[in-house]
Amino acid sequence: YPDNQLALSTLGYLGEFRSEWQPIGIQALTRLLQLNPDSVEARAQRAKLYYYQGLFSQSLADYAEVLPRTSDPDILGPAAEVYTFSGDYTTGLSLFERYRSNGGSIQGDAAIAYAQALRDSGQLAPATQVLEQELRRTTEFNTQNIRLRGALATTYAASRQFQPALEVIQPLHGRRDSRLTLARALNAIGDYSGQTSYRQEAAALYREVLAIGPGITVGIQKEAISVLSTLPDQQAFALQLTQQLAQVTPSDSGLTLQQLVLAYQTGNLSAADFAQQVRNAFSSLPADPVQVRNIAQILSRLDPPVASLLPLYESLVATGASDAFLNYRVAQIYIQQGRYADARSALAAYNATPAGSLDLDTTQLLLAEVDRREGNLAASVQRYQAILTNAWSPVVRNAAAQRLATLYQTQGFWGDAIALYDRLIAENPQDFSYQLGRAAIAYQAGLITEAQAEAFLQQGFQQYGGINLPAEFITLVTAFPPDANKTGLYQQLLATEPNNAALQLRSLQVLAENNPRQAQAQISQLIVQNPSAIDLYFVQGEIAQQIGDYDLARQSYITILQQQPNSLDALLATAGLEFQQGNYEEADSLYRQALSFNAENTVARTSLASLNAVQGRPLEAIEQLQAWQQAQLSQGRVNPQISEQIQQIREGLLQQRGIQPYWERF
Repeated sequence: YPDNQLALSTLGYLGEFRSEWQPIGIQALTRLLQLNPDSVEARAQRAKLYYYQGLFSQSLADYAEVLPRTSDPDILGPAAEVYTFSGDYTTGLSLFERYRSNGGSIQGDAAIAYAQALRDSGQLAPATQVLEQELRRTTEFNTQNIRLRGALATTYAASRQFQPALEVIQPLHGRRDSRLTLARALNAIGDYSGQTSYRQEAAALYREVLAIGPGITVGIQKEAISVLSTLPDQQAFALQLTQQLAQVTPSDSGLTLQQLVLAYQTGNLSAADFAQQVRNAFSSLPADPVQVRNIAQILSRLDPPVASLLPLYESLVATGASDAFLNYRVAQIYIQQGRYADARSALAAYNATPAGSLDLDTTQLLLAEVDRREGNLAASVQRYQAILTNAWSPVVRNAAAQRLATLYQTQGFWGDAIALYDRLIAENPQDFSYQLGRAAIAYQAGLITEAQAEAFLQQGFQQYGGINLPAEFITLVTAFPPDANKTGLYQQLLATEPNNAALQLRSLQVLAENNPRQAQAQISQLIVQNPSAIDLYFVQGEIAQQIGDYDLARQSYITILQQQPNSLDALLATAGLEFQQGNYEEADSLYRQALSFNAENTVARTSLASLNAVQGRPLEAIEQLQAWQQAQLSQGRVNPQISEQIQQIREGLLQQRGIQPYWERF
């Protein structure tokens, strides 16, 4: 009797009790709904089984038909869980209120889901209270107790209570029945604390769970992929899993995007091909809100964001159902494009979300970069210093230290920059990327030789196996002068960092030595493809200067200044061009304009001294440099380049008088 409705209903009910029975239950209920499409009970039960399988889209589709037609708490409770765990905490909270008003009790799994809805909406204290109360009530160490401990650990972590989080999950270690719950909790602790070691431990547990084999639901596999994809050493395995799962669920847009992202991150897909394939696959967003949220979450984890995909990012944000952090990624792209007001608006939108309101330090990092690019260096330094003093997250503090070091470097405060990196290395001795960053600054400051800097570069390449190279490696590569022997390395790095202006510059500088027209054509093409990318105009200006096209160089810098009148970098570049062409009066005016924005800018001050020297006023130049050097020393700063410049001017002065300097006698 294949169409016996009682038998079909019974199979659907029994599907709750074992995961391997769930597909059979779904199949039976699907047949039952073909026979009786108006059965609320059958559709609600199928929705529940879809949920247990991690098939949220299918589950929500069934609940969308059921919920307007019922007030049964046995249906409302699981529905509230599904909406919460699918990422729609607003609807989840609303359904929990309906559930309670119709006699439902927030206990067991319902308490876990309810606490997550509270947590995701920014209500951390009530979420903690719900779980602590439920854990006290569940004294027996059973499956329910294990799940409650995992959920409470995650909530503690979100509240930055990391020690209580670790303590509450301590009993879960070493238990086969706790691996998945423990993996989730450790991953959350790693995410909130910024400690990769916890996420690595979680990844190992996920791999153990996946190794069980048949019976692992689609939902758990996708969850594991999401975690593994954030760890560079797990991305190849995550790609393999994604490809296998995509064959089972080919219509899943999230898996389509995840495959492309992982192929890009593992070097199997160039940046250009990645962007093109994503545009082709997502010319429009899927109608399914669950898949839209999945797409948003995947893109929000991609760092740095891909500027050419901005329309996709913006369309996801516009749905209102996307990952909150996507606003932050959009702000990063706006900054690349010089759209600083838009960047501030995107960051404000992020701060207005529950997640963003708990992540203000990360927002301050980006606002400090906006200040820097707008020429307000004092405000930028102040933000970074405040983060170093107040931020609780070591990841955010380390990022602030690195960016402040870069800012000090551009101002010529080499000692301050080196001191920040020394602090980073002392606090993170296992992270070689900080040694690479320090080497780049030390080399540019003349504190280490080119051979020593090259040794760091080679060590870094070996350390990271030539893949997933950190940003500091690229910084060190571009600290060296353009080098034809590094052409292959430039191209390798550009394949994964196509928007890195410093890399583009070095690559094109090498090309311009032998084929200046082609170099000009390439940078022009890049600008046509992305006319709002301010950094590309700097590259165009540098290349134009190199090949002697001074009019184009001047126009490139003027284009930047038209969009960003306070751009200190553009002012200094234009001043340098005028200096190079012998337009000393214009150069002097531009350097003084730069000093009006930043009175401590070493480039402007030393260049003004050089202007005096080349115009026959060496003593005045030396006096300027000595005064600036003394001002720096009074602040505890030593800049060896100032001493070197003074020595060069003195040497020129002595030679003009027919005296051989003592330092050239041997």
